[in-house]
Amino acid sequence: MVKAELLAGTGALLLGVIGDPIAHSKSPVMHQAALSALGLPGAYVPMHVKRGQVAEAIAGIKALGFRGINVTIPHKLEVIPYLDHLDETALRIGAVNTIVNDHGILTGYNTDGIGYVRSLKEEAVSELKGKKIMVLGAGGAARGIVHALSLESPDRICIANRTADKAEAIAAEWKDLADIRGISLQELPVYLKETDILINTTSVGMHPHVAETPVNVDLIPERIVVSDLIYNPLQTRLLAESERKGCKVHGGLGMFVNQGAYALEYWTGLPAPVAAMRSAVLHNMAE
Repeated sequence: MVKAELLAGTGALLLGVIGDPIAHSKSPVMHQAALSALGLPGAYVPMHVKRGQVAEAIAGIKALGFRGINVTIPHKLEVIPYLDHLDETALRIGAVNTIVNDHGILTGYNTDGIGYVRSLKEEAVSELKGKKIMVLGAGGAARGIVHALSLESPDRICIANRTADKAEAIAAEWKDLADIRGISLQELPVYLKETDILINTTSVGMHPHVAETPVNVDLIPERIVVSDLIYNPLQTRLLAESERKGCKVHGGLGMFVNQGAYALEYWTGLPAPVAAMRSAVLHNMAE
């Protein structure tokens, strides 16, 4: 319906992203390029929404006639009570990064996990079955990623977090899907020795704190796969130092583009112009 209406020239697509902070987001650049590539009239706007203002923001989305929005840190869990429906994946994950507005009915989706796994398999390791995976962090992004990884038949997924209780809670919640274990950072060195794929889902190392790493790189085994969700900078210190150890490294740009592509397809019903979206982000970051 939205696709037909837009292609008939009866309206413009109003999209956006909410978060705190939001000025750093490359989503507006990426999605504006996508709309142009598809020949769709519309705009994608960044909106700074502070903690405690989510209810008002969601009411505004309805009132202003937004077709949909993305949701980023720290609102991926906080938006849920204000939505009318959750798709099965978002319900299971308990976090939302995409909202679709169908004439005032809001449905929440989570494209983080599927976007990440698609990127990881395309760019770094084509087969995840039987792999021992270590995930750093237990926030909203980690939930989506652990859920998606658990559907790929890994040998084991360990979630390492500063507060082990949070990691253990996720592991207990999804124990029916895979062998998932929550551990503390103190236990990390022991499990890291057997790890095939290390994934950073925390913000440690993100611009402007580019000198930081979420784990002591000396502990990382040589020649494993090291993945970082951060895409600004394109190569974090974690990835740069891991690459020097002979590791296969995987940055966050692919996940960022893919999760955005899935979101765009929910909003428009059209195949996302992935190449144009990736190019727009890279061009913007080079400026």
